[in-house]
Amino acid sequence: MNRKGQFIAFEGIDGSGKTSLAKMMFDEQGLNNSKVHLTFEPTKNPLGITIRKVLTHELNMSEQTIAAMFLADRLDHVQNEAYGMLKYLEDGYTVICDRYYLSSCAYHVPHVSLKWVLEAHSICTNILRPDITFFIDVSVEESLRRISLSRSTTDLFETKERLQLVRNNYLHAIEITKELDHIVIINGEQEPKAVFTDCLNALHRLQ
Repeated sequence: MNRKGQFIAFEGIDGSGKTSLAKMMFDEQGLNNSKVHLTFEPTKNPLGITIRKVLTHELNMSEQTIAAMFLADRLDHVQNEAYGMLKYLEDGYTVICDRYYLSSCAYHVPHVSLKWVLEAHSICTNILRPDITFFIDVSVEESLRRISLSRSTTDLFETKERLQLVRNNYLHAIEITKELDHIVIINGEQEPKAVFTDCLNALHRLQ
């Protein structure tokens, strides 16, 4: 792949602030670079739309099917010729993505094994790994507090038990993959500007 752009991913449990940080990074990168693409998973494409209906309880699927749907949506997100991240990277864009494959390691284990997630997603990671991944770490208690303030409803994964499992899974997956990916753990319980400054400092060190 003739990859010219930089790929930045944000990860974290629900309520971590990663979506806001991804938007802040998009704005920051846009100050000096007109070619910046902000995206997210699940996507707004057909597979992603179906996943979102499952998360909001409009559709019902098994946990294993959900895991497979995320993989399919992600693979399409990477290599679709019309809107895939590879297309943007090859055109010299900085791509900023709210969630990537570590989310599947966190949210789908133990309904499928971590081994399955990593092996299945090798079809994506062999094509595209982030240049840097920010894991925005907050406690489950802080996550639930933020969710309660910002939303009137919760999705499939937003219970205390599920969020604790997800956070533990994230940390386990990060430990396993740290030799392959450049992952930076950021304290997400600081003031938003301080969290973003930590992200920018880590990005500048990479460059």
